[in-house]
Amino acid sequence: MGKVRISSLAKELGIKSNNLIDKCHEKGLTHIKHHANTLDPEQVEMLKKLFRRTPNDSATKKELKVKEAIKVDVKEQKREDKTISQEDKEIKAVQPDKIVRFHKSTPRQKQSTKVAPSKVFWKKKQVGGPSHQKNKGWRERYVEVKKPVVKERESRVIMETPITVKDISSKLGIRANEIITKLLLEHNVRATINQILSEEIVQLLGLEYNVEIEIKKKEASEEYDFVADQVSAREEDKVLRAPIVTFLGHVDHGKTSLLDCIRKTKVAEGEVGGITQHIGAHKVETNGKHVVFLDTPGHEAFTAMRARGANVTDVVVLVVAADDGVMPQTEEAINHAKAANVPIIVAINKIDKPSANTLRVKQQLSNLDLIPEEWSGKTPFVETSAITGAGIDTLFELLWLESEILELKAIPKNPARGVVLEAHLSEGRGVVANVIIQDGTLHQGDIILCGRTYGRARLLIDDKGKEIKETGPASPVSISDFSDIPEAGDKFYVVSDIQKAREIALEKRNKDRETSLAKHQHITLDNLYSMIADGNVKEIKIILKADYKGSVEVLKKALDALSTSEIKVRILHSAVGGITESDVLLADASDALIIGFYVTAEEKARLLAEEKGVEIRLYKIIYDATNEIKAAMEGMLEPEKKEVVLGYVEIRQVYNISKYGNIAGCYVKSGKITRNSLVRLIRENIIIYDGKLESLKVMKDDVREVKAGFECGLKIANFNDIKVGDIVEAYEIQKIARTLSV
Repeated sequence: MGKVRISSLAKELGIKSNNLIDKCHEKGLTHIKHHANTLDPEQVEMLKKLFRRTPNDSATKKELKVKEAIKVDVKEQKREDKTISQEDKEIKAVQPDKIVRFHKSTPRQKQSTKVAPSKVFWKKKQVGGPSHQKNKGWRERYVEVKKPVVKERESRVIMETPITVKDISSKLGIRANEIITKLLLEHNVRATINQILSEEIVQLLGLEYNVEIEIKKKEASEEYDFVADQVSAREEDKVLRAPIVTFLGHVDHGKTSLLDCIRKTKVAEGEVGGITQHIGAHKVETNGKHVVFLDTPGHEAFTAMRARGANVTDVVVLVVAADDGVMPQTEEAINHAKAANVPIIVAINKIDKPSANTLRVKQQLSNLDLIPEEWSGKTPFVETSAITGAGIDTLFELLWLESEILELKAIPKNPARGVVLEAHLSEGRGVVANVIIQDGTLHQGDIILCGRTYGRARLLIDDKGKEIKETGPASPVSISDFSDIPEAGDKFYVVSDIQKAREIALEKRNKDRETSLAKHQHITLDNLYSMIADGNVKEIKIILKADYKGSVEVLKKALDALSTSEIKVRILHSAVGGITESDVLLADASDALIIGFYVTAEEKARLLAEEKGVEIRLYKIIYDATNEIKAAMEGMLEPEKKEVVLGYVEIRQVYNISKYGNIAGCYVKSGKITRNSLVRLIRENIIIYDGKLESLKVMKDDVREVKAGFECGLKIANFNDIKVGDIVEAYEIQKIARTLSV
């Protein structure tokens, strides 16, 4: 027999090489330091004799070892569950003819165990490892492991909307990943763990998991029920209040000048110079009658506040310049006011100009369904001039008359409630909110609850910049001291308990994320049929944008023809040009679809639409639009393709190369553009060309994609009419086997 390696002998003896090396050192073999060192035959025999053991000796040592482990286990188990009996902790002894060693090639002997009633079992664990060079071997101990307690699935559960995948996972005891996979593969519904699911999908999941799910909807009662106890609703307590008026119209038609003229002529002489506090609204008095004018916010802000549920305006004054007539923003303002269901008074401004033509303005507005009263219509018209002050008194009388027709009333004795116009952080005053009171009276020191913030009205300042102690209905006022900055459009209430206000504000703050997820689901072509079937939709509202006026008219007629006796198609707003943020805000506030024909959406508008859940549909063929909407109304919509915008690229240089044509030097503004992208060339929000890329380069190298923030060069296939400032929209068509959302 020749020399034997340490590793081979250790394997034969069933021990670790480190233990064998230690034993060699004990016997004076100090030259043995590595598992690759060798031993003479005599040394091998000596070591074999040292490691030989009788079966009885081995069994005895093993039994002692197990008993010691059991003692450790008993102590640990007593801390976790004192009800476990001593019998449950006993471990069957290892058979005498079995030697348990610890090394990679020989598995450890499995110990049979008794499972305790508390779902606890015991397993062996190795402590230490090969990295511990000073270990004299691996120590063995028994570690308590709790089995996962499987919760029995209930046959019936109650859930409150909104319901997410996470909620269902928690209630049914099913992994969220399993639910998400089931939704995708079996129902073609893409969902995340925090995705809000429709009631139909929730019920369907319940059926598939054999669980009856009862959906409990949140009551649509007043947000702060405890306020109702303090409110009087007696008819004898009601008094007429001032109307709240907003000026809308095209830019430069004199909205601000007209408002300044009203303030200067109607505010008392001593107070003219006292307007030092800009609080977003002004209260003007004449002959004992008040009118509150909101500083012109533009129809975007007007609609944005309405989308938040803050219907502040009672009357809209549409300002139209007598020399310019009806302009695009004039039409837009009319549509926003009509969508808000607010009465309109037309002020034909700038009548002092030589080019003024009031008759032409009336004819233009008549075509937009604003017919003057003198033409047997219902819309009051007044001719005004911000320069001479003409028509101001008449406008005032018309506003007050309109408020009497609307029967605008309030109860001064009630606790105040109203809407935040704007809020900011002021140095020295803290958080300041400019509000308008819609009902009740606000007193200095009142406790105010406003959305997710609360506070005391420690300082009240009116629109003249004076500190006041109290103010009544239809009054603009600046309030200091809130715990946080409220948002424009937030409703506020005066409450009696500051602790209750703090709790509600904190609860609302904690639920902000849930609230954003549970936002109102807008009408889309996918869910249109189900909403019609449920009786939730009697009217399909559409915002229509096209490349030419003729296209708008043809589309309007084609869409109007889709109306039936049960479902009416209503065009809220139609215009020439690209889809803007204003269009998305109007669609959000009015729950409308946006249809685009040979136009595209501005990047900001597209992002806003995604945030608000507003659907934008773009078409190139009129009958595609009408057929798709008709199919959606009939529940037959089965689109197989979905267009996904990849990014936007701005052309900053155009290079003409005789051999290749026009090459665009570009900057990727957002997203990315890939070599295989489909592209649209957009000029002033109108689609000029739709095609493919011929090449995409960075410097002189062909690349597969270029991301936002980088420059690139590109050539559009078969198209050379490119200009500096044009936008290239990169997109792709995804084929999706889509079904209606249920």
